Amino acid sequence: MAEGEDEGSVAVVIRALAANLGIAIAKFVVAFISGSAAMLSEAVHSLADTGNQVILLLGMRKARRSEDRRHEFGYGSERYFWAFIVAVSLFTMGATFSIYEGVDKIVHRHSETLGNPLYAFIVLGVSLSLELFSLQGAVAEFRQFRAGRSFRRAFEESRDPVVFVVMFEDLADIAGLLLALAGVGLSKLTGDVLWDGLMSINVGVVLAFVAAFLAWKTKHLLIGEAVTAQERDQIIALTQGSEGVRKLIHLRTLHLGPDEVLVGAKIAVAHDDTAAAVARAIDAAELRVRAAVPTATVIYLEPDIDRSRDPR
Repeated sequence: MAEGEDEGSVAVVIRALAANLGIAIAKFVVAFISGSAAMLSEAVHSLADTGNQVILLLGMRKARRSEDRRHEFGYGSERYFWAFIVAVSLFTMGATFSIYEGVDKIVHRHSETLGNPLYAFIVLGVSLSLELFSLQGAVAEFRQFRAGRSFRRAFEESRDPVVFVVMFEDLADIAGLLLALAGVGLSKLTGDVLWDGLMSINVGVVLAFVAAFLAWKTKHLLIGEAVTAQERDQIIALTQGSEGVRKLIHLRTLHLGPDEVLVGAKIAVAHDDTAAAVARAIDAAELRVRAAVPTATVIYLEPDIDRSRDPR
């Protein structure tokens, strides 16, 4: 990821952090006034989101550290680890609490009363506006990365979890706010807080689904994903087209971080090439790959004799 793209990701996270912090404070105040379980679950959710943004910023900062003797390939995968923690946090602090509050409200609904819902409607409207503001920033950054590709392809090829974690969190927030609005409104119309409890459970289900989805994506990044198919084809073509390289025997790639790729390959050279000629061929191939694929920061090429193996 280029420096400008990294700054864009930071801006998206800070924007979301500011919005969620203000929303969390407002929701806690209104939850206390209105007595809404759905509102309380939304307040906890927004507070968890605020903490999640801090975690993402922490991960981005830690990922910038240079390699050392203990971590010779650097700390780029810190982004993946902390993004996975965010997914776990979204489930434990958001989903489980929302479901618990909803069940508790339903079980004790005959002894529960719903306060004046006017404050709830006001803060929910304000919160919805702020969440849309945060989502707009995340979508704009994702659209820039998407670069004309389909949403599914861009998501599958993304190796930086920060923007899509914020984007899906914002979508979950908006869905939760709409459910909370429905819960407060139906409880007011019917005089039964059962609806408030049901909507709180629904908020929890939405959060659990989003958390599982983000955990699935960040798990693959944490385990280690290869470059995209397009980048792989590009590396193969550049290596095989390099002077002194007769064929690329096999290729392995691994993302050490969003903008750091490890490339390991075995190349075929002439059986009678001198050591100097082989070294020149390796250097030339590395230069070609690095020029076209800037994320290929670590490249290891092993010379061998052509054994007619398909590099794909």
